[in-house]
Amino acid sequence: MTSADTDTTRLGDTAHPHRTDTAHERRITTALFAAGLTTFASMYSAQALLPSLSAAFGATPARAALAVSLTTGFLALAIIPVSALSGRMGRTRVMVGSAVAAAIIGLLLPLSPTLDVLLAGRALQGLALAGVPAVAMAYLAEEVGGAGLGTAMGVYVAGTSIGGLAGRLIPTFTLDLTSWRWAEAAIGVAAAICTVWFLRALPPSRGFTARPAGIRTVLGDLAVTLRHRGLLALFGLAFVLMGGFVSVYNFLGYRLTEPPFELPSAVSGSVFLLYLAGTAASAFAGRLADRVGRHRVLTASVTVMAVGVAVSVPDHLATVILGILLCTAGFFGAHTVASAWVGTMAGGNRGAASSLYLFAYYLGGAVIGGMAGIAYARGGWIGLACCVAALVAVAAALVTALVFGGHAAPRTSPARGANGAA
Repeated sequence: MTSADTDTTRLGDTAHPHRTDTAHERRITTALFAAGLTTFASMYSAQALLPSLSAAFGATPARAALAVSLTTGFLALAIIPVSALSGRMGRTRVMVGSAVAAAIIGLLLPLSPTLDVLLAGRALQGLALAGVPAVAMAYLAEEVGGAGLGTAMGVYVAGTSIGGLAGRLIPTFTLDLTSWRWAEAAIGVAAAICTVWFLRALPPSRGFTARPAGIRTVLGDLAVTLRHRGLLALFGLAFVLMGGFVSVYNFLGYRLTEPPFELPSAVSGSVFLLYLAGTAASAFAGRLADRVGRHRVLTASVTVMAVGVAVSVPDHLATVILGILLCTAGFFGAHTVASAWVGTMAGGNRGAASSLYLFAYYLGGAVIGGMAGIAYARGGWIGLACCVAALVAVAAALVTALVFGGHAAPRTSPARGANGAA
């Protein structure tokens, strides 16, 4: 159960405000961890099924990959309207409605009679999923103090990485025993369970202030945000890094099940365990950025991702695994730091900034993740790696612009809080 975004501080809590605040923030991080699990398990469950969908429906890798790209694409389109809606209705109401609707759709997807119906269902699920990622960043920035925001964001992103891992591993191991339909059903049930956990853990908001959600207000907020060069660089970073990362995982299964590796589906799917590197990197990068500065951790993360792409190129299983591990750790470290940076750099306009960041983030996954199928079809893994390397080079240029554009903050501090300029 959850409640509306209202201040529910009890009279008895005033005697121990620090203890109450700590408990409240702990509930928030637990709930958002569960939200990350259910959202990303649902979003990327199709990624592990792509070779099976190609076989079941006679679809090319690029067409099968639409089961991922349509979900992230429609989610991206819904991010800004849903974020604006949350400014009027309340953060928790929107997140709850989104999680429940997505879970219901996920339970119906295994019944799809054709690939076209499945793709339509995945697109609809993307629309439903938008409420959690659209609101989570703003919700954390409003509810968690500046000294703990990096850590809280790291826990949330860690939940998304574990959710992404579960969304890939559960169908992978189910495929070893039965068809893609039962694999999709398994992840649908798991996501529904995590949704119940999220609903039970989510506390009411204390820092939310309702804002009008009229079209003129929304457009005005977006226009102000788009004039901020530092935020534009972070939006571009989200687009290229997410696009490159999704491209790697979209076609990794095809590479491992084809010559020279020819691994069984369950064995090739176990490579998704490398997502645990993202879980560890998310939490570590969030804490480290609070201490040594976001720009340093962001630079290191992008560098690690670039090294990972290069290491994955040789046709040796050990180097492929090492390369994907580094790529995963680098990506999640960069995303954790960049997403927290958006919340502090935006100041009082966090909702618009968060929605634009996530719009760019998921649009990159949809557009680049789909178009990368052309690079893979023409050049194999080397062609895909060159495409991703170019994206990482753009990311490096954007990080340089952030640092030398005067936007880098050495570190966060409790005194400045979540609204401190960065």
